Amino acid sequence: MLDREGFRPNVGIVLLNHRNQVFWGKRIRTHSWQFPQGGINYGETPEQAMYRELHEEVGLNPEHVRIVARTRDWLRYEVPQNFIRRDARGHYRGQKQIWFLLQLIGRDCDMNLRATDHPEFDAWRWNEYWIPLDVVIEFKRDVYQMALTELARFLPRNAQHNRYLRSGMRTHHRDDAPRQNGRAEAPALNGKPRLDAPAGPPPTVVVPPSVVAQDAAVAGPRR
Repeated sequence: MLDREGFRPNVGIVLLNHRNQVFWGKRIRTHSWQFPQGGINYGETPEQAMYRELHEEVGLNPEHVRIVARTRDWLRYEVPQNFIRRDARGHYRGQKQIWFLLQLIGRDCDMNLRATDHPEFDAWRWNEYWIPLDVVIEFKRDVYQMALTELARFLPRNAQHNRYLRSGMRTHHRDDAPRQNGRAEAPALNGKPRLDAPAGPPPTVVVPPSVVAQDAAVAGPRR
């Protein structure tokens, strides 16, 4: 479903944990990391599409999250021609998105990347709020900048890492290792895994490679 200008209606999701870190998912069988996003089906509202995509891609239900804010207007980005299927060229230009800021009120273990038969991600991790701007594919960067900037003023102010957000600094550390298929890797206690162990000093994040030929934004099924 495209509008008259060739943009597909879409939703983007910024999911926060209690530290104001954001969910960052790795596209299945690629080295591409991104926020959850997906198209709005005919007859859906943006909010309905957001909850559907949240379950399909992350495995969360409405009771697991709270809507904190959403962008006021559509944010658009164009997709380069070499990322568009040949049969869609000339009609499809890119995505127009409404972005939602969600607070996770459930637990990490509520996430399930295999909630459907067509998973989008095969690993995930928590990142500091601004890090996605440094690692997202270039043609999405302006939209990420606009969405994160607009939504940042709604961030909870009692989170541990808000000093970075208030000062405008970006930190390149993270507290959690990537989760494979939605399961967290926990620190060990006496040589045995311990799921409730507190995280140690955050390691430096390894910035993933740039997106290669496939990207979630291209004109293709579901995305």
